[in-house]
Amino acid sequence: MSLENGKAPSIIFKDVSLSLGGEKVFERLSMTIEGGKCTCLLGPSGCGKSTLLRLLSGAPSFAYEGTINICSEGGEAEKKTAWMSQNDLLLPWFSLQDNIILGAKLRHQVSPAVMARASALIAAAGLSGYEQTLPAALSGGMRQRGALLRTLMEERQILLMDEPFSALDALTRMKLQNLSAELTRGATVVLVTHDPMEALRMGNTIMVLSGKPAQVQCRVALADDPPREANDPEVQKHFSILLNELLDESSQ
Repeated sequence: MSLENGKAPSIIFKDVSLSLGGEKVFERLSMTIEGGKCTCLLGPSGCGKSTLLRLLSGAPSFAYEGTINICSEGGEAEKKTAWMSQNDLLLPWFSLQDNIILGAKLRHQVSPAVMARASALIAAAGLSGYEQTLPAALSGGMRQRGALLRTLMEERQILLMDEPFSALDALTRMKLQNLSAELTRGATVVLVTHDPMEALRMGNTIMVLSGKPAQVQCRVALADDPPREANDPEVQKHFSILLNELLDESSQ
């Protein structure tokens, strides 16, 4: 992945507090998401992982206390973010291909290079032959692949990904994890998942969040770059640790 302004920015939370419906989601949450790396967020359902992504995306805008700074090595950085939600959000009246190049279409920047990149991604994701198919005629896993490709097409400095592989079968999931890890290298990626193995395959850093109000309960940093194989020594070393942390948090 090529970035226009050098290294992708870091994201710094300082004393962030947020309540929704009278319930505290975060209370004085402080943490740093390293620029140019993939940070995976694990934690029990409802602990605020998806809410954290929405805070970063600005859609919708939550009223929170504290500060969230997006900073490059030279100071404040422009917020260039792509967000993939749990729902595929494909436009039903657009073909798969048109959904994948939606950003370029909206910016009136569709070009032969854009179409060539889209075609390459479609082939890599196993979707060749479905370019002109409408979302209603696609399976849930195919739609999720389309949403993932739409996100990857944007080549943004910050990518927010909420369970991006959850609807995929095991083999397709591994294939798309590998593709995503390669294409987002150098970007600041925040990836929410419930799967500790996925986090260990994809993340440079893994943070386990506690229940509400969420805090960073456990942090694991891995030395080599993703994607990793399941039999990687680092993966094997940390898998049981993460699993036990998640089981402890889920039982509370």
